Amino acid sequence: MGVPIPPLLAAKGVRKRFGHVQALQDADFTAYAGEVVALIGDNGAGKSTLVNVLSGVMSPDAGEILLEGAPVRFAGPVDAQRRGVETVYQDLSLAPDLDAAANLYLGREIFRGGLLRPLHVLDRPVMRRAAVEAFAELGVALKDVRVPVAALSGGQRQSVAVARAVAFARKVIFMDEPTAALGVVQRARVLDTVRRVRDRGVAVVLISHNMPEVLAVADRVEVLRLGRRVASFAAAGTSIEELVGAMTGSLDQQPDNGEDRR
Repeated sequence: MGVPIPPLLAAKGVRKRFGHVQALQDADFTAYAGEVVALIGDNGAGKSTLVNVLSGVMSPDAGEILLEGAPVRFAGPVDAQRRGVETVYQDLSLAPDLDAAANLYLGREIFRGGLLRPLHVLDRPVMRRAAVEAFAELGVALKDVRVPVAALSGGQRQSVAVARAVAFARKVIFMDEPTAALGVVQRARVLDTVRRVRDRGVAVVLISHNMPEVLAVADRVEVLRLGRRVASFAAAGTSIEELVGAMTGSLDQQPDNGEDRR
């Protein structure tokens, strides 16, 4: 018997209440290094709240968050980023008046060296060259990375947000509906990028309502219903009907607690 591999990121018994609404009720979650785990559930199941807790946007009312097996309490999203946790939010969280390259390096700006270092002068050519490479990896064709993000199409803005998270992901990356605004070709490229990030040893958490897409790219699927995890499936051999059954409660599937991975 091999030694069980601990999750890279885990939630245990997490609770979160908003007024009279119990958004999370003893919710569990596990994400392992080098895997794509899809997090699915019907509207109101608690997916967004759980992601916000795991990415440092919110603090849980109760329960425990573990990063690489050690308890952690993120002070905020920036703290989570420093610890290697990146997120592609559904609202993209881009600065519309800045160009694509500046958005890629927002909060991580590169400054020129030499005599200009004390003045904190941005090294825009370096950032723009790196941005071109990052967008090329996703198959994003931008005529000019100096164009403000507000002037880009919805699909291009989505790609900028995905590229930013992918470029800096070290441990975990949450992707909330990352292909929602994309065409067929760009969607396929983003899913290919998801697989490449996974192959780097990063845990990719995919939040999606697109069940065929989930089964095409995920290694595992965790299902939330009424604020708690109700099922965990290996994606291989799982059907859309089983996933929908777990989401709606018509399928009695006991959750896999994630403790038996080798």
